[in-house]
Amino acid sequence: MDERLVAFERLLNIMDDLRAKCPWDQKQTMESLRHLTIEETYELSDAILKNDKNEIKKEIGDILLHLVFYSKIGSETNDFNITDVINSLCEKMIFRHPHIYGDVKVSGADEVTTNWEKLKQKEGDKGALSGVPNSMPSLLKALRIQDKARAIGFDWDRPEQVWEKVQEELGEFHEEAQASTSVIGEPEKKINQEKLEGEFGDVLFSLINYARYLKINPEDALEKTNKKFMFRFNYMEKQIKAQGKTLAGSTLDEMDKFWNEAKKLESKAE
Repeated sequence: MDERLVAFERLLNIMDDLRAKCPWDQKQTMESLRHLTIEETYELSDAILKNDKNEIKKEIGDILLHLVFYSKIGSETNDFNITDVINSLCEKMIFRHPHIYGDVKVSGADEVTTNWEKLKQKEGDKGALSGVPNSMPSLLKALRIQDKARAIGFDWDRPEQVWEKVQEELGEFHEEAQASTSVIGEPEKKINQEKLEGEFGDVLFSLINYARYLKINPEDALEKTNKKFMFRFNYMEKQIKAQGKTLAGSTLDEMDKFWNEAKKLESKAE
């Protein structure tokens, strides 16, 4: 018997045991597992960014357990079981890959993506932007919205057009920011916070669109910058504390010195 099937059957049997005998597992519902699944997904994301292959393996296992758990709960209410889940997935993959399981010809990965989105729309008369989860983080949601719009031909022709849009949105935001700043100290005037926020959102959306043209995943790029900032800040804080000082009691010049040291350490590590 295929060792993959043996391993999967073992997992299913363990899930049956846990649900039947473990008080914690017996208590769980789809709703109670939801936030844990989201947490596990972020942990997998962290492991991928660190390129920690052993940790990636473990986190994939954790997510797989959750998927089996949801299927087990579904079987108890006679809504669906793991067989239904897998068969439904297989049918969807076959339908959405006519270049593999049919006679459709594609020129490359971009055309596969375009066909994928078009085929999705045929399933249940879905709209072009269907399938973007409401609870998805806004930055990733913007990227998915733009990808789906591109798949049906709603997109710019050239990258420079997208950059022009970024500059246009930056100009509008800056103009609104200046107007808002000018009313500070004048109680009779109010900052149009909603307009300011809207213009800032437009800047972010246009930057994400430009990143997409450059094949940059904005979520990954921002997370790498977050980690870079945290490394430099933590190094700076540690060095200042080693001198018996605090960040609040240090000058900007002192902080800049250690910040630049941290940057040099990063360069050596690359």
